[in-house]
Amino acid sequence: MTVKKKILFVCTINKMRSATAHEIYKNDQRFEVTSAGTDTEAANVITEQLLKQADAIAVMERHHRSTIRKKFPDIYNSKKIVCLYIPDEYDFMQPELITILKQRFEDVYAKGLI
Repeated sequence: MTVKKKILFVCTINKMRSATAHEIYKNDQRFEVTSAGTDTEAANVITEQLLKQADAIAVMERHHRSTIRKKFPDIYNSKKIVCLYIPDEYDFMQPELITILKQRFEDVYAKGLI
């Protein structure tokens, strides 16, 4: 039995992009997923513990990676963090968002970046 890779999806308020990614991949046999947001108003606010538990972190935009770098520099330097470059212009489970999330995440996974 292979060990599932622990993935943390991060966006701003954890209600649209990272929540959709979580929903898409929650039953994927390759991964154990969780999601969080960088904003204090996020549904699930990013914490040091969440970051430490993840094998890899997928952020939606550059500023999410910058927030992790500023708030958690030790974790930033020790974890694989990839940016999917998905702007905040989609609704939860919007078909276009699902398509772009799958394409970009599967691409970085296939390339071994996470």
